Amino acid sequence: MAEDNGKVVNRVDRARLKRIHLVGIAGTGMGSFGGMLKEAGYEVSGSDEKVYPPMSDMLRAWKIPVLTPYSPENLDRTKPNLVIIGNVIRRENPEAAEVRSRQIPQMSFPSALGWLFLRSRHSIVITGTHGKTTVSAMMGHVLVAAGRDPSFLVGGVTRNYHANYRLGRGAHFVIEGDEYDTAYFDKGPKFLHYLPRTAILTSIELDHADIYRDLRHYETAFEAFVNLVPRNGTIAVCAAYPNAVRIARSGRGKVVTYATQRGNGVDFAAANISFSGDGARFSVLEANFPLGEILLPMGGVHNVENALGVIAAARAVGLSFDEIAGGLSTFGGVKRRQEVRAEIGGVMVIDDFAHHPTAVRETVAAVHGRYPERRLWAVFEPRSNTSRRNLHQREYAQSFEGASRASIKVPEPHDKVPADQRLDVPALVGALQASGIQADSSEGVEPLVERVVSESRAGDVILVMSNGSFGGFIDKLIGELGARGSA
Repeated sequence: MAEDNGKVVNRVDRARLKRIHLVGIAGTGMGSFGGMLKEAGYEVSGSDEKVYPPMSDMLRAWKIPVLTPYSPENLDRTKPNLVIIGNVIRRENPEAAEVRSRQIPQMSFPSALGWLFLRSRHSIVITGTHGKTTVSAMMGHVLVAAGRDPSFLVGGVTRNYHANYRLGRGAHFVIEGDEYDTAYFDKGPKFLHYLPRTAILTSIELDHADIYRDLRHYETAFEAFVNLVPRNGTIAVCAAYPNAVRIARSGRGKVVTYATQRGNGVDFAAANISFSGDGARFSVLEANFPLGEILLPMGGVHNVENALGVIAAARAVGLSFDEIAGGLSTFGGVKRRQEVRAEIGGVMVIDDFAHHPTAVRETVAAVHGRYPERRLWAVFEPRSNTSRRNLHQREYAQSFEGASRASIKVPEPHDKVPADQRLDVPALVGALQASGIQADSSEGVEPLVERVVSESRAGDVILVMSNGSFGGFIDKLIGELGARGSA
């Protein structure tokens, strides 16, 4: 069906659906969905303002034509039966306006995904403030390793499959469930379109401050989500977040809890956790009964917690412990999640997507725990609409424990963040210094690259955290470190 401010303006016959056009195709989710549609047999095209690697390369490899810039004429060239509108597209976009004018059937990406793929599958939705991409990729891989031939669509490039998506023939479809709004004509959360039968709720802490007023407003999105899980469905929820457990239990589905420590009736817990260069080893307890040992080739207590969520959900859909353990032991992770990008002259460069203070804290702790003998230099760009704000000013000051040094990129002014609500970077640097961390800040990327290159030494680990491109910081840093070594 087509949507305009929630109203149906036309209907599309699925049996006759052939040509699908995606407006805003260069985004990670939209581009990957385009690839999935193409693999499913549809004729796919797209348009965007600017198209950059790696998505431009991926779309070219999938033979999906991309038109730029946005223009009404793009619809004449592609003649779509259905147009999918990305959530970055505004109502006044010329192509979106022309779709409405011509009454071409349109849908949001989440509603199209639900309509075309999820209705006939067992939808496993991974949601929560933290860890969605890693847990989604982990859950998808465990099902693949167990021979279930699942489909999945996640928000990062999986290292096992070198892609964001997989289209299988099995019953299960794993989808990363985002609480951000859906489209200009649908301001509800994306995950309300994903028809969950099984869900993992990793955490609930205030995020997306540009659309949620406060924590209570944020929690209402998850309350709506858990009510979509049917009575014969399951919600695996992390017991470390009591508000998440409370919200999960407000729904109709069966609730199972997980945590890295046993107690308080936790259904799945970990014991004997240890870390080494191989990753994490731990024993799994189900209702205090020992199931066996897990080797997870990832660092950090938070990733042990992520694995427990997958174990709980995988048990709910019928996998044996041995099947689950086998899958977890071969999980390669996701790009930009503790991804070692290079080691040059003894300086290791790690890329991570962390931006919320909890994610920053857990990532710093995980990297410090995996390389305890090396000096850790954390470089952080507060780029998201939430991290740019002083909403978590105090929490950020406590998020770098384990780092010997920290450098903070001063965020550029943003029209969605009033001046009096911006993160106070000088105050953050002062608080870090007071805690014993050598801290500094930088207005620009190039001076920060120069500082790290000139002051880093063999044995250092440079942990770079940003949910964006960081102005090409990592590539520039690797290039300059290489040049320093050659000199």
